[in-house]
Amino acid sequence: MQRFRPFNLGRMGRFRSLMRMTAVRLSAVYFLLFAICAVVLVVYVTATASTIVEDQSRRAISEELSDLAQVYQQSGIVGLVRTIDRRSRQPGASLYLVTDPVGRIIAGNVESLQAGVLDDQGPTPDAFSYERYADDTGRRYHLAIAEVVSLPNGMRILVGRDQSEQVRFRGVVQSALILALALMGVAALIAWFVVGRSALKRLDGVTASSARILSGDLSERLPVTGAGDEFDRLSDNLNTLLARVSLLQEGLQQVSDNIAHDLRTPLTRLRTRAEGALAAPPDVGEAREAMEQMIAECDQMIRTFDALLMISRVEAGSDQVIKSPIDLAAIAADVVDLYEPLAEDANAELLLDAPSSLTVVASRELIAQALSNLVDNALKYATDPERKIRIRVTLSEGDGAWSLAVSDDGPGIPREKRERVLERFYRLDQSRSMPGSGLGLSLVQAIARVHGGRLVLDDAGPGLTVRLDVPTEERQGSGRGDG
Repeated sequence: MQRFRPFNLGRMGRFRSLMRMTAVRLSAVYFLLFAICAVVLVVYVTATASTIVEDQSRRAISEELSDLAQVYQQSGIVGLVRTIDRRSRQPGASLYLVTDPVGRIIAGNVESLQAGVLDDQGPTPDAFSYERYADDTGRRYHLAIAEVVSLPNGMRILVGRDQSEQVRFRGVVQSALILALALMGVAALIAWFVVGRSALKRLDGVTASSARILSGDLSERLPVTGAGDEFDRLSDNLNTLLARVSLLQEGLQQVSDNIAHDLRTPLTRLRTRAEGALAAPPDVGEAREAMEQMIAECDQMIRTFDALLMISRVEAGSDQVIKSPIDLAAIAADVVDLYEPLAEDANAELLLDAPSSLTVVASRELIAQALSNLVDNALKYATDPERKIRIRVTLSEGDGAWSLAVSDDGPGIPREKRERVLERFYRLDQSRSMPGSGLGLSLVQAIARVHGGRLVLDDAGPGLTVRLDVPTEERQGSGRGDG
């Protein structure tokens, strides 16, 4: 058989186990989605802001060119050069450049610019580099956008706006984005480490407990920290399941032991009688008697297995038991009438204490079977050949429940043995010589449970009272709703 072994996680193994956790994978996916959204948002905002600033700059350039064109029309080239020289000396001035037809600089604040900028008229499609006079920033080259206009005499005018600040702004935003993402990544790794380490520690505990359970220790339970989280809820549910499995296994083991023990005796008797019949001289009468005894033993074993099947069917089919309104008083009267001749033979008095009619919702077949078993048990084990035993069947209803009880004034059952007699095949020492299988009370208890009730064994002073308490349908429904 393949055994389950708790695995020893190294660093990489723990990381892989951490990444296999649904919560961690979801956190990683959410972090990745957030990072992508943050990048897209920052890029979009930066690009939009740059576009807006560039559009504003181009509109300002166009307006200034229109103004300079009017100066040229009114004052000629001399007035234009004078105006450009004056504007070039202003702080934060725009770019100004006037060249002759061959490209020599006549006026302006630009010392040099990227080749090819003056070749075409109109707005420059992209930013270009240039060098300007009186640069106090310490940078030799700048970036700018501009618009070029040709005059009728072949001279060219360039008016532009510096874009270095916008470029630096984009750089700062990009650096901040990278730093923010790096910090987010570090924070996420720390969170994964702290949360994942705690989760893996708890999983290691669950794994170790599971290994002990799989090795056969059904008394082991999964650890519960009391945090009330999903780990605790899962552990609680599995522990409840383990308790149920352990109980069923103990019951199965006990039933198996009891079957082996209690069936060994009748099988041995069968074999002994068969051997005796074979060894004895041929005699029809003795052979017939031996066969009848063997048939009786077989019938007893069949009844035992029928009782076992009945208990299993009742316990397994609780949802399929058909319940309907029945007259419990009529059923009790029928059972008492049926067992009265047997009671007389056993020197017992069988009495019925019940109302004329008592309607309850239950299974007629199962309730009749339970009452028959209780009366039969009382007749078998409570009778005393030296005195007359009184057996009383009592029906009652009240406080949201109905009760069916069978009392006797026989020897009773010791208090410490009352739980044991409800176990399958368990029989008191003084009862082992009597016919029976030890399944009667087990079947009645199963019938009580399938009706949502319980079986109670109590003192009758003297004797024993076995009572079947069953809540009414309304009370059962209320209990389920409250739960």
